[in-house]
Amino acid sequence: MYGKLYSACLYGIDGVLIEVEVDLSGGIPQVNLVGLPDSAVREAVERVRSAIKNCGYTFPLQRVTINLAPADLRKAGSAFDLAIALGLLAASEQIRLPEEERLLILGELSLDGTLRPVPGVLAMVDLAMKQGFTSVLLPIDNAPEAMLLDGIHVYGLRHLKELAPEGIIDKKGTQAPLHLSSLSHLQIHHDHPVTAEEPVLFPPPAEDYSDVLGQQHVKRALTIAAAGMHNIVLIGPPGTGKTMLIRRLPTILPPLSQEEALEVTKIYSSAGKLKGSGGGLMSVRPFRSPHHTISGAGLIGGGSIPKPGEVSLAHHGVLFLDELPEFSRGVLEVLRQPLEERAVSISRSRASFTFPARFLLASSLNPCPCGFFGSEPPLPPCTCSPARIAQYREKISGPLLDRIDMHVEVPRPANWESDVQPLSSAEMRAAIERAEAIQLNRYRNYTFTRNSELSGRMLRKFAPLDAAASRLLEASFETLGLSMRAHDRIIKLARTIADLEGSDRITSAHIAEAIQYRQLDRRRVETV
Repeated sequence: MYGKLYSACLYGIDGVLIEVEVDLSGGIPQVNLVGLPDSAVREAVERVRSAIKNCGYTFPLQRVTINLAPADLRKAGSAFDLAIALGLLAASEQIRLPEEERLLILGELSLDGTLRPVPGVLAMVDLAMKQGFTSVLLPIDNAPEAMLLDGIHVYGLRHLKELAPEGIIDKKGTQAPLHLSSLSHLQIHHDHPVTAEEPVLFPPPAEDYSDVLGQQHVKRALTIAAAGMHNIVLIGPPGTGKTMLIRRLPTILPPLSQEEALEVTKIYSSAGKLKGSGGGLMSVRPFRSPHHTISGAGLIGGGSIPKPGEVSLAHHGVLFLDELPEFSRGVLEVLRQPLEERAVSISRSRASFTFPARFLLASSLNPCPCGFFGSEPPLPPCTCSPARIAQYREKISGPLLDRIDMHVEVPRPANWESDVQPLSSAEMRAAIERAEAIQLNRYRNYTFTRNSELSGRMLRKFAPLDAAASRLLEASFETLGLSMRAHDRIIKLARTIADLEGSDRITSAHIAEAIQYRQLDRRRVETV
């Protein structure tokens, strides 16, 4: 007796279709599970055995062979439990699966037959739709996530017994076999599709930039960074508000578009981080702030079957690295590829994986270990030796700083600017949304959407400089000893500044402001 069903597993952040084949033959009762399963998959046999018995079915006392195909792909996770159980019951003629539609089966079984949710359902159901499947059977807790995709019937299952609500079908067929119509009581209807306009994952932020007194030039810099998704680092002594300013970035970022929301939600689903989301698409841009003890694999992703790291979890959002030199140099250096290519490539012996990583890198650092190098009274004097300062700064390499568009100093406010009305998050966000609309319209026929993604021929096409701007940039290039990468990033930054002003042309004033945000380049020249 033989049965074949379809399930799926995660490979990186993408779904992979898996055929679950079950064969029953004569001989000493035993179960052989083949197809490169990992420990969680091997243990599925014991979970399935107990679930079948505790639900009133009979576990076949025969020689059982279960094959997970393709056989050369390593299988991981617990999403095969339900498919294995139904394959055994179908092969032993205790149930008859529906044949009217192609059915994808996902779910983890508890010992009493209760279904538990599995991660990555969005990616696996999306794959099933592309492969021509018309329905999916999965745990009821995963149903809202699967419903984010239209065009597929979703059947939510709480318990294995629900598949045969009128009683268990024995081998003699004394009761009606299970057909698709028998699953109608499990179908979840798309009465109210959840879209990105329904923010259900994160509560509205309580912070606002109006809470921050002074630092108007830093707010201006953060507005530019958010408008063009430019990387930024804030430099200054302790207590000047660097962390507070960056942590308010989500309050000025525009919401995710429908396409971006689906992409980000898919990543979080694959990482198992959608618990408590209410089944909706993520509408708020991610804000990730890992601790400085994070490893390189934790930052960019890794594992025997790689999982997305912090740079991918920050996709279309913000990655905040507080106190940048406290991270190990090796960890910081792995940021080079994702900052340049906006993707992470991880190779293993059997396959290579590519994770998306389009994020805004926001970071902060002190000028020295004690934090007071170059400060003036009433701040205390610096107590660090030149060697210690050099060692502290060496953790951040020149190539990494080159990839950060904006270096902004955050000094201690002198008079708190009490006569100036503080900029609010709403005012900053309104300017950013206007600049974003300009960029989306300008790049509507291209794969990129932000000024920070311009390069090569596209940079020359969309960010031409007039004669005065070109002369100013050329003079600064020689004076500051800029690299070609920094040269191009200044032009991209000037393009965003012009967009914030609603200007089609990039003038010398825009270039001058962009150059002012290369503080570390200027400081390097001054020390020389």
